[in-house]
Amino acid sequence: MGEDTIVRFRKPDSVRDGLTELLREGAQRLLKQAVQTELEEFLAARAQQCDEYGRAAVVRNGHLPERCVLTGIGPVAVRVPKVRSRTDERAVFRSSLVPPYVRKAKSVEAALPWLYLRGISTGQMQGALSVLLGEQAAGLSAPVVNRLKLKWQAEHRAWCERRLDADRWVYLWVDGIYSGVRAEDQRLCALVVMGVNERGQKRFLAIEDGVRESTQSWREVLLGLKARGLTEPPRLAVGDGALGFWGALEEIFPHTRAQRCWVHKSGNILNYLPRSLQGKAKGMLHEIWMAPTRTRARAAFERFLETYQGKYPKATECLQKDRDVLLAFYDFPAEHWVHLRTTNPIESAFATIRHRSDRAKGCVSRATMLAFMFKLALAAEESFRRVKGFPHLAKVIAGVRFVDGVENSEDQPASCVIFRSSMLRSL
Repeated sequence: MGEDTIVRFRKPDSVRDGLTELLREGAQRLLKQAVQTELEEFLAARAQQCDEYGRAAVVRNGHLPERCVLTGIGPVAVRVPKVRSRTDERAVFRSSLVPPYVRKAKSVEAALPWLYLRGISTGQMQGALSVLLGEQAAGLSAPVVNRLKLKWQAEHRAWCERRLDADRWVYLWVDGIYSGVRAEDQRLCALVVMGVNERGQKRFLAIEDGVRESTQSWREVLLGLKARGLTEPPRLAVGDGALGFWGALEEIFPHTRAQRCWVHKSGNILNYLPRSLQGKAKGMLHEIWMAPTRTRARAAFERFLETYQGKYPKATECLQKDRDVLLAFYDFPAEHWVHLRTTNPIESAFATIRHRSDRAKGCVSRATMLAFMFKLALAAEESFRRVKGFPHLAKVIAGVRFVDGVENSEDQPASCVIFRSSMLRSL
């Protein structure tokens, strides 16, 4: 075989991506310009300050040593200017884009919990990131990642103690997210509470651990929320059929109405039916909770019972026992129904947690898993949109009655009208 027929492959480290290099160079120039703009604004704000000889009090004074900041497109070199003040030693220029001692962008740090949840261990993190970030990923070794995990755990503990009384929480979604982590002989379950405030913003309120979904565990969570400022009972709570939460809710917030999740309920019902009938049964269940009025929902409800009660009594009993709490959403604005029928807001945010649970095989500590779930929750919150029809939340708070999703203005107390008007003006 001749020399000219041999194909030589370069090592991955030696492969240069022209586009990435171009982007990195452009990012470096933009960063330099942005920091320079920050400096000019800093100096302009102090342009009138002079020393005793009439000279400018604050002047440029070279640069700090160059350092590389690890970003999503690799390391970007930056030199932050320095200033000197002739009158005030406290006048120090600090860039908001490149704060002191920062060595990696927040986007890189945010990627770490996602990699971990996808099954990348701390020992493999450096190799996984080096493909994207190059040699600078050496700074993300296992000890560094472990220190970050401890930081996230501290942030989670502080987050669990923050006050909630700045907002009025109208609806709650609750769910238990099971993981592969074990405590003694039982799987641990993260008890998650999400709320929506009077402005229609969805926020996680609690992510706490518990053994199963017991009444005592949920009681502790709800009492914690109450102690942090959630003293006004929410109008509606949405959850699955876990008896623990509903028992605790009746004790702590007895005036909060209950709405069972239709996705969980449908799954429970279909488990009692043979696979050959599940498609048709699922369609009939869909007709119930998608009906435009409670009357039509009840009619579809009865059709399902008549169809399956004879041969599959367990399936119909599973549906029948929660008739009222499955249809509670009809007493709230129709625009909110899409949010109130299921616990999907929580389920979708924590879908990836199960990937990590399957891969971890129970070897992740409880504190670590909760910290990562907390980071996932904060990342998910950034993409949350306000609930549909959020102006109606003021009416719900004021006690306005809704019939089949439509406001019933008859016999409304005058106090409701006044409160509703003030709430609408504040939105």
